[in-house]
Amino acid sequence: MTSKGAVLLRYRRPLTLSLIAILIICGLAGFLYYLRYRSTHVSTDDAFVTGRIHSVASKVPGTVTRIAVIDNQFVKNGETLVEIDERDYDVRVRETESAVRAEKAKEREISLRGNVASRQLEEAGYRLESARANLRLQEVQSRQAEIDLKRTAQLRDKKIIAEERYDRARTASDTARAQVEAAREQVKQAEAAVETQRSLIRQMESARQSQEATVKQKEEALQADLLRKSYTKIVAPADGYVTKRSVGVGNQVQAGQPLMAVVGLNDVWIVANYKETQLQRMKPGQRAEIHVDGYPGKTFNGRVDSIMAGTGAVFSLFPPENATGNYVKVVQRIPVKIILDRNTDPAHVLRVGMSVVPTILIEQ
Repeated sequence: MTSKGAVLLRYRRPLTLSLIAILIICGLAGFLYYLRYRSTHVSTDDAFVTGRIHSVASKVPGTVTRIAVIDNQFVKNGETLVEIDERDYDVRVRETESAVRAEKAKEREISLRGNVASRQLEEAGYRLESARANLRLQEVQSRQAEIDLKRTAQLRDKKIIAEERYDRARTASDTARAQVEAAREQVKQAEAAVETQRSLIRQMESARQSQEATVKQKEEALQADLLRKSYTKIVAPADGYVTKRSVGVGNQVQAGQPLMAVVGLNDVWIVANYKETQLQRMKPGQRAEIHVDGYPGKTFNGRVDSIMAGTGAVFSLFPPENATGNYVKVVQRIPVKIILDRNTDPAHVLRVGMSVVPTILIEQ
């Protein structure tokens, strides 16, 4: 080996060792950074965008006469979507209105009869008072006639007056007693008339209350018919986009039949199914970064809103039953709700069902 080759070999070995050392240090640093990153950033690819999906259905049966929207059209809350033929409901409303007017007429008639009965009771009360006053007068006159008869009898016994005058006094006394009896009978008749009139008024009051209940029932039926008529115009339950439209003009729809859906994109969130082993330090309020498969390179910001009370398998249609002993331990996933920061999606580019990869930043 030449002296020049020996020199090169002498310098190459330390350089190689230095490069190896640097590579080892960089590898250790990268590995430590990776461990650090894994401890503070928890990600999953089992996540998707979800939101409020409002199913629009008819509340009344009928024939569709107009559809005011098309698929994927944006609509405001309360905006008309579908109109159903309302002529049948108009007929029903008119019939109920006629029934209400008829029952109200009966109510007015009963009220008028009650007013007449009240006036008649008042008149009967006056007649009763008059009969009682006449009875008192007749009783006074009868007592005076008795006194006159006794005096006349004494004078007759002393031969001071003629027998004829005594007979007249006795006749006057008998007449006065008869008038008292007649006055008493008049009082009884007046009392009976008053009681009869009071009974009639009670009957009128009962009939009036019953008629009021009937009128109220008819008015409630009218309100129900008007409400059913209002259901012939189906409106948007919230702001959103029309989708899954399955109805056309002329279709016969039934109550409860789904016609379309309105998806609100102003309030969407992320459902991330994290493994139970990833939830050790996860809690509501922590920041999250969301990457959407459909928009590579774009990051959406959010925060953890809540963690579901059970695993997804528990709330599935057929939850696992391990009482048979055939148990295989499987790492479960628990849904985590992540809400987006305000104005992070102003253009509403996120759509319900899109796949996302959320990363939650765990505090140390």
